[in-house]
Amino acid sequence: MYDINKIYINGEFVTPHGTEVLELFSPVSGEKVSRVVLADEVDTQNAIAAAKTAFQTFRYTDKAERIGYLRKLHDIMAVRKQDLMDVMMEEFGCPRYFTELLISGAVNDFKNMADILENYDFEPTVGRSKVRLQAVGVVGVIIPWNSSNGFIATKVSAAISAGCTCVIKPSELSARQTQLMMEIFHEAGLPKGVVNFVTGKGTVVGAEITRNPDVNKITFTGSTNVGKTIAKGAVDTMKRITLELGGKAPNIILDDADFATAIPQALFACYINSGQACVAATRLLVPQHRLAEVNELAKNAIKNIVKVGLPQENDTTIGPMVTSNHWQTVQNYIRIGIEEDKAELLAGGLGKPEGLENGNFVKATVFTNVSNQMRIAREEIFGPVLCIIPYKDEEDAIAIANDTPFGLGAYITGKDRKRIDYIAERIDAGRVCINGDFHDDLAPFGGFKQSGYGREFGVYGLDAYLEPKAIIG
Repeated sequence: MYDINKIYINGEFVTPHGTEVLELFSPVSGEKVSRVVLADEVDTQNAIAAAKTAFQTFRYTDKAERIGYLRKLHDIMAVRKQDLMDVMMEEFGCPRYFTELLISGAVNDFKNMADILENYDFEPTVGRSKVRLQAVGVVGVIIPWNSSNGFIATKVSAAISAGCTCVIKPSELSARQTQLMMEIFHEAGLPKGVVNFVTGKGTVVGAEITRNPDVNKITFTGSTNVGKTIAKGAVDTMKRITLELGGKAPNIILDDADFATAIPQALFACYINSGQACVAATRLLVPQHRLAEVNELAKNAIKNIVKVGLPQENDTTIGPMVTSNHWQTVQNYIRIGIEEDKAELLAGGLGKPEGLENGNFVKATVFTNVSNQMRIAREEIFGPVLCIIPYKDEEDAIAIANDTPFGLGAYITGKDRKRIDYIAERIDAGRVCINGDFHDDLAPFGGFKQSGYGREFGVYGLDAYLEPKAIIG
């Protein structure tokens, strides 16, 4: 049993003013594993005050000093990479192969930002004027549980690069992961108040960050509904906002693709992070005349390649859902899919896989011959549920892909690059990934439509923490 009873404010580990205690359970065994003392509004106000004070000096630090902090954070995270991976697999249940990718990316975020900062011009000349790009101020960092420390690294590395200070509200479900990250930032020796951690509920800590006039910007990753609530609350004090929200990514397989490779690859694209990912390719669009072939390949892949199992095992594709409540949510969507008229349950279904009854495990589930108007094709399930949707031709595939309120990610597989580029240009999504390429940590990441606004990663991510001031004459 882990007792987590500290938060991090003004360079010190402090006991929260809040007294509410949350119990956390292992997603693998269902056993109680942690007790977390949650922060409250007073703790949040204290953290914001510390960040505001620190900003008055940190905003004027030079590039060399910030680069030094970023490189030190990179080095410390690299040393503790295995610790970061272990706690993520234990607390959240992320499969080992994907944990490795996520934590490696988090470690590199600090190096990437340091490299960008080396040559970044904070005072470009435009016309007759000098433009001063200055730090936006105190940043509220509100993040979910599905890649907690990864989100912290991406957002905070950019904020530090800009000269901002931060108040981080991690998910209360990620308390152990957060504890380790607090230790890393403390070891890096940043000035007091530059980075603060306040672990608590969104309705308490997140709400205070949203309404507090001393917070100048919010960067949020999470559901579209919560993002809308934050945007509405933030407008009263005109906070700058970056919102990275939900997704229902299409994965278009063209008829010239190697289906024997593309279909198993498509299953993995859907089941990344056990399906608990906003960029998961949950809608598989395939040529109508090859639907039977796709179905057979998908069934074989589920049987022979995809494995639901313990997160620490090297060959596990799908780990458990984060909580029993979320497991129930995914089960409800599978039930909806079964009850909808047209779709056929090709694999998986209700209940838990044999031998994994104690944890929050979901069967690798595939529905085929799905209409894009069905709820399972339109709503973000956030679990290992794939919808195979047939299309007639390229224009039909584009129309289906864009017929969604979301626009975060999209995927295309084929051999003819001209066809691929034609389709990619017409897809309304912040990222279009080609032929299995998944991520570029220097390319902008963010959503169209109700998947949010603003961008992260690389220069685009740094720009989001800066305000341009024109000095004319």
